Amino acid sequence: MEHVDAVVVGSGFGGAVAAYRLAEAGLSVVVLERGRAYAPGDFPRGPAQLGRAFWDPAEGLYGMYDIWSFSDCDSVVASGLGGGSLIYANVMLRKDEDWFVHEQALPGGGYESWPVTRADLDPHYDAVERMIGVTPYPLSHPGFDGTLKTLAMRDAAAELGLDWRLPPLAVSFAPSPDAEPCQGVPVAAAAYGNLHGGPRRTCRLCGECDIGCNDGAKNSLDHTYLSAARHHGADLRALHEVRRVRPRVGGGYDVQYVEHMPRGDDTAEDGDGPPRSTGPHTISCDRLVLAAGTYGTSHLLLKNRAAFPGLSAALGTRFCGNGDMLAFLLRATDRSRTRPIRASRGPVITSAIRLDDGADGRGAYIEDGGYPEFVDYLAEGATMGPGRVARFLLRRLRNIVTHDTNLSAEIADLIGRGELSGTSLPLLGMGRDVPDGRLRLRDGRLDVEWTAETSEDYFDRVRAIMRRIGDVLGAEYADSPPWWRKRVMTVHPLGGAPMGLHPGEGVCDAYGEVFGFPGLYVADGAALPGPVGANPSLTIAALADRMCSRILETRASVTASVTKLSPIEAEAVPVGAAARPAADGTEASAPEAPAAADSPRAFAAGPQDEPSVFEDRTSLWFVEEMRGLLLPGPPGRAARESAARGSAARGSAARESAAGGFPFAFRLTITIDDIERFLAEPGHEARAEGWIEADLCGGRRPLARGSFNLFVPGETAGQRCMRYRLHFYDAEGRPRTLAGRKEIQPGVPTRLWLDTSTLHARLLEGHVEEDGDERAAVVAAGTLRILPSDLVRMLTTFRTAGPDGATAVARFCRFFLGELWEVYGPG
Repeated sequence: MEHVDAVVVGSGFGGAVAAYRLAEAGLSVVVLERGRAYAPGDFPRGPAQLGRAFWDPAEGLYGMYDIWSFSDCDSVVASGLGGGSLIYANVMLRKDEDWFVHEQALPGGGYESWPVTRADLDPHYDAVERMIGVTPYPLSHPGFDGTLKTLAMRDAAAELGLDWRLPPLAVSFAPSPDAEPCQGVPVAAAAYGNLHGGPRRTCRLCGECDIGCNDGAKNSLDHTYLSAARHHGADLRALHEVRRVRPRVGGGYDVQYVEHMPRGDDTAEDGDGPPRSTGPHTISCDRLVLAAGTYGTSHLLLKNRAAFPGLSAALGTRFCGNGDMLAFLLRATDRSRTRPIRASRGPVITSAIRLDDGADGRGAYIEDGGYPEFVDYLAEGATMGPGRVARFLLRRLRNIVTHDTNLSAEIADLIGRGELSGTSLPLLGMGRDVPDGRLRLRDGRLDVEWTAETSEDYFDRVRAIMRRIGDVLGAEYADSPPWWRKRVMTVHPLGGAPMGLHPGEGVCDAYGEVFGFPGLYVADGAALPGPVGANPSLTIAALADRMCSRILETRASVTASVTKLSPIEAEAVPVGAAARPAADGTEASAPEAPAAADSPRAFAAGPQDEPSVFEDRTSLWFVEEMRGLLLPGPPGRAARESAARGSAARGSAARESAAGGFPFAFRLTITIDDIERFLAEPGHEARAEGWIEADLCGGRRPLARGSFNLFVPGETAGQRCMRYRLHFYDAEGRPRTLAGRKEIQPGVPTRLWLDTSTLHARLLEGHVEEDGDERAAVVAAGTLRILPSDLVRMLTTFRTAGPDGATAVARFCRFFLGELWEVYGPG
């Protein structure tokens, strides 16, 4: 089986950033994108091409537009190498600082909570803007200064006292950053080259941004991040659609995909014959980045949920449309009422009006819209009323009678003067709607439960301001047709796998890593716990950049730690396995190399489309979390000294709690590689992987190596012990060992919970084996406990791989309960 360091699913603003950052750092990266690659000149324009520019492989369609229709909302998203950047309107606004709300009550329960701040994202906003190359519309330069829709929005805002601005756009108006804006001239090539290999030209103001820029003037992701990723060795695979994902025993993930094989080009012949694809194929990885878009990522996680036991119940929640609202100003002119607005001239969006937040804090943006010139003909044709047609027929009849063969005037009258198309201005609203929608599966298909009702006040306010803008421009206001039935049309669906501070609040943490599944990341709009308010592309990219910084920082930390291991320890922790991150973005070193295709760890449990190849052994694993307090120094003395001196700090980085101890916690994946061997051997030893967390050690630290022994004989007759030995390095690179045991003592059954949930632990200097405990220096000692809620969650994490999974779980349970009966049963 093919194995790489990282697989990135999708190539939009999250996936492209991740591909570049990880490849630049030297990781082997494969990007799986379901859609095609589109070079400048490849985007469809003619009727035959546009008619096939949609995504439905079952019907032989492999185009850019993927249109979703649910009961109360519709969406348009993209399919292609570069994701949404191929068809978005280039706006790169930052999320307002005041919109990073925390625990804001929502109608019907729940809340919107952002575990990141504007300060967290600002350096990553900077990095993305530099990489993509953003600039405001050059309204003051010749050739651009006559853009009437921009001037009209500016004048309307001034009259209404609104905050008008020129937002940053990902468009090349000049051939190089320090050159003067000029239309239709060659763009200077980037140092990393261009994956399409062809020339690019600056913006011609043709209004075709949303249907793909055939000049290459858009600084879309294929021209920027993806070209740079390929330059650094990333393998970009278009027309590869991911169908399944699942964890691997011992760490990492398997990704199953099919490869689409369209017939011909984007023409009518493309659909001749049945659609074709090959597969399923499987690739494994240490890290898996899900960036298939809000719908794609949420659908993958929902569809494969059985393979991810313990996945947060927040999956599918916090859905919203980022406040998207489309309306039209018909027969609009500038403030002088003398010049019709030509919305087809310029990029799709050139300017924005920022509405204040109001009493409810739900501010918004209103942006001018545009469209290609050929849409003008569609608009005029659609409004060619019966009067104009009847007049043409009567005049044509008169010409026949009078032998007048000149039809020029009649045809000119039939076409009209273009009053509607030349004076129509789309307005695009977006802002802070209520993220109380839910994504779910219905008959195996993705469905959305969400309406505009809870956001009605927000939408009414945006529509009212749009009407006032129309009044200033002497225009007629018209809602988009879907709004007539209160249906929201969004091009910015968000949520479904929201980030949060803990699994009860979100699916992933503030760095996009899925709770409970180290190395699995969400890096697209699905991770957002609420609306961005502004156009979300820049924020999604900045979050992905922040995610990658954490991955690479912790990877470097663990790699440095691995170099300090003894020869025996280093052999147990291969470098490739050592770079596997844990649930918060820190590293969780795996003590085994990536599984080969014929290994018993080649597939994790879960739904499978094809038989997996296993050896005779069956594996079992589960996740355990414990937390508590450790006191400085050895047991007994530590408690006395702490009581004598109050709550003294140990080191500048450590802070004692009010209870006089240092909080300490760990999260372990306990893996039994061979259940038969485990039950037969008296040591009943399993592997422990994961992390510890303590200020005393510099925060969350990955394990270098760990072991767990279940029900081994204790020091007294009838006693059983559960032993834990966890080796790690603190933040200063010093080796540390957490040695702990649960003591199962004979006695009344009421002791069962106390004994099995209490771990007596000592934090030792160095990496200490069991026979060295008494000679080791004790840094701290105390007790850790498992909470009832953690126990319930642990019971949901039991998983197996191998030929006898159900039997293995049953045998393990019989062994576990049998040992407890031996200790606590009537005797």
